[in-house]
Amino acid sequence: MACDTEKYEDTVTYLYSLQKHGIKLGLSNTKELMGILGEPQNSFHSIHIAGTNGKGSTASMIASILKESGFKTGLFTSPHLISFTERIRVNSDQISESDVIDLASRIRNLIADTTLNPTFFEFVTAMAFHHFARNSVDWAVIETGMGGRLDATNVVNPEITIITNISLDHCEFLGSTIVEIASEKAGIIKQGVPLITASDNPDVIEQLSVIAEKLHADIHVYGNGFKGHLKEMDSGHITFNYEGDRRHDNLSVPLSGKYQLVNACVAVKTCELLNSRGVSIPESSMRKGLESMTMEGRLELVSDSPLIILDGAHNPDASRALAESVKELFSEKDIILIAGVMNDKDINDIMAPLMEIAESVILTKARYERSASPEKMLNIITSLKKGKGQHIPASITATASVPEALDLARSQYTENSIILVTGSFYTTGEAKEVLGHRAILSELRE
Repeated sequence: MACDTEKYEDTVTYLYSLQKHGIKLGLSNTKELMGILGEPQNSFHSIHIAGTNGKGSTASMIASILKESGFKTGLFTSPHLISFTERIRVNSDQISESDVIDLASRIRNLIADTTLNPTFFEFVTAMAFHHFARNSVDWAVIETGMGGRLDATNVVNPEITIITNISLDHCEFLGSTIVEIASEKAGIIKQGVPLITASDNPDVIEQLSVIAEKLHADIHVYGNGFKGHLKEMDSGHITFNYEGDRRHDNLSVPLSGKYQLVNACVAVKTCELLNSRGVSIPESSMRKGLESMTMEGRLELVSDSPLIILDGAHNPDASRALAESVKELFSEKDIILIAGVMNDKDINDIMAPLMEIAESVILTKARYERSASPEKMLNIITSLKKGKGQHIPASITATASVPEALDLARSQYTENSIILVTGSFYTTGEAKEVLGHRAILSELRE
């Protein structure tokens, strides 16, 4: 179906305008939207995923497995990397531009005579659930946007809930301590619905366990009842063995990084729980689903010449995991680091581990109002350089834009180099655009 350019531009303008409502945690708007749309969230089975890091990878793995098991499967994730249509998928197919127009127009008209003023994320959540309902999906894998208890997605009635891990992020909305943030994310736990968590923080596990017990929800903790063993890792894959209710050897996912082992094991544990609840997930489908899953922006190789890798690491835990994986995978290479971080993030702790692996650092700014200025980042990095025994990059340069940063990186590139772009999905998404990937609503990445 051809996309009407004028209608599409009108839809784009409207969706952009919803950003003025900012981020407002709460369920009242979403519940009212669901009522207006005929409660679409009740038309499919769901798996609900919260956490600080790993949500998107875990969600994509589970959705791929469900699809390979013969179920029509929806996937709702955020943020997107370059195209808004990445957020809403049915059987791996991104929502079309014409469907974006149709859904947005329909919902917009339905709320025109109401007092509803939904935020961007509330509106997009309604679009996703309505899209899944009218496409008659059997299962939907739903990733929270932020937090859990008051996240717009927390109107689903899931069969399984997952909390990947929890660290300090979005503190201005979720709380200033790990326990406070854990309590917010634990808001997705439902009465009698099993919970899987990948957290290795004892305080978080205790908090989740207390809440799960009150709700009579069985809790399954990575490392206690199920675990994985990494066998091989290269720049594009990991191979691992899984131990849980059963043992599965030589499983593989087309993602790199040690942290993907835990995400993959959570996906396999989800299959075990689904099987125990009468949902047929054959081992062959699980294997094929893991092997065929796709995920952009996570240690993603986007160019061979020059060698360019993107990773959306945007908080300290993610940057530490990224630095560890890059150091192991490319120990003989010089890392040319392009970094652009959001102003409201912990720039110091995000940059510190990345500085340790970089031969050259290029600071930049994505074209988004929340982006930290390269000058601010430079001041922070200068203070990091003063620590004794720390690796000091050969050069640190501030650039005004992502295209300028990539041009500078190319000029520094040698056969022994890797260009690593990271710091936020805004930065990595813009890099993909510069490298020729087509963007759709690229600035609506929140």
